[in-house]
This record gives sequence, structure tokens and C-alpha cells, in this order.
Amino acid sequence: MSEATGRDTRQTVRQAARRAAQDAQAKLRAERQERDKRLAGIAMDVLVALGERDAAVTTNERRAGAALMRLLEDERLSLAEVQQWCGPSLTRQEIARLRRCGNDHHGAEQNPDLE
Repeated sequence: MSEATGRDTRQTVRQAARRAAQDAQAKLRAERQERDKRLAGIAMDVLVALGERDAAVTTNERRAGAALMRLLEDERLSLAEVQQWCGPSLTRQEIARLRRCGNDHHGAEQNPDLE
């Protein structure tokens, strides 16, 4: 085998090895892109679900606040009486916080620009 033929063979082997490496890297890039796309979709599902949860919590806290306002203002119950009717897990601090939620909602109903 001549020296030129040996160089040609080595060059052909190198080219084949480069092509194989490039193909492997391209395959890895494609797999990573596919995985990144899949992960981004799942992350979006998580964030949408959490946003929906937060909206539901806000809505229900406003309802609870409005109901507390009715107990306190319309029915003229004291805080102690409200706690008796609603149970010991409803603290004075929670009553105050929920009333603010109810007031925020009541104010927004009177002035829709607040929401």
C-alpha cells in the first residue's frame, strides 16, 4: 500500500468518524429539544393549575368575608359570637383578614374599576 493510499484511508476513516460524531450530537440535540419542549408544557400546566387555585381561593375568601360581614353587621354578632357559630378554628385574626377580603369585594362591586 502506498503512502498516498494510506493517507486517503486515514482521511476517509476520519471523515466517517466525524460524520458519526456529528450525527450522534445532532440526535442528542434533537432529543434535548424534544425534552425541553415537553418539560415546558408540563411546567405551563403546573403554573396554570396554581393560577386557577389562587383565583378559587380568592373567590372563596371573598365569599367567606362577605358572609362574616353579614353576621357582624346585619345580625350584629360580636366576634366571640361569630367564633361560637363558626368554630374555634376561626381566629379573630382570620376574621379580620376575611372581612378585609369581603370589604375589597364589596368595594369592587360598587366601583368596578377597582378590579
